[in-house]
Amino acid sequence: MPQLVRTVVWRRLDQPCAEYGALWSDEPGWQLRGTMVGALNGTPLKVRYGVLCDGHWHTLAAHLALRTGPTEQVLHLRVDRDRRWWKAGEELVTVRDCVDIDLAITPATNTLPIRRLGLEIGASARVRAAWVRFPELTIEPLEQTYTRLTDTRYGYRSDSFHAELDVDDLGLVREYSRGWVREADFNAG
Repeated sequence: MPQLVRTVVWRRLDQPCAEYGALWSDEPGWQLRGTMVGALNGTPLKVRYGVLCDGHWHTLAAHLALRTGPTEQVLHLRVDRDRRWWKAGEELVTVRDCVDIDLAITPATNTLPIRRLGLEIGASARVRAAWVRFPELTIEPLEQTYTRLTDTRYGYRSDSFHAELDVDDLGLVREYSRGWVREADFNAG
């Protein structure tokens, strides 16, 4: 039975959006769940997501539903032991060997590499994520670099994009420069 660990509310800085997110302990792994509502480029939308990880923060599955107006799109992804990603029974070859999922609509999925890598201050690591873009729900590989700057701050870089992330003791974002800010949190444990 999953145990709720922490809930958060994030506000997006560049679009009128807010998200309720939750981290669950699901022995022997973890779950991220959330609901984001707002407008993306002027279009009202609602996104519900769930990401299931093993005890080492490797993505095992992701499920999301995107509603814009009367239309709801659903995406279910599964990852096997060989790091092959599957959608509706078909392998997504372009994201083979990706360890993480990165849902572009939320800061929650930055928690996965931050927790898994366990970087020392000053250390960097490159990861390859299966990046889900919104509102298209396209999936493509994204090379990312995380650098631990302090106990709670990380540098993030992908292609020409870079940001700084301030995180809590569980690796959940408190502030994502130019992106998101945490408005509230609740510790369940």
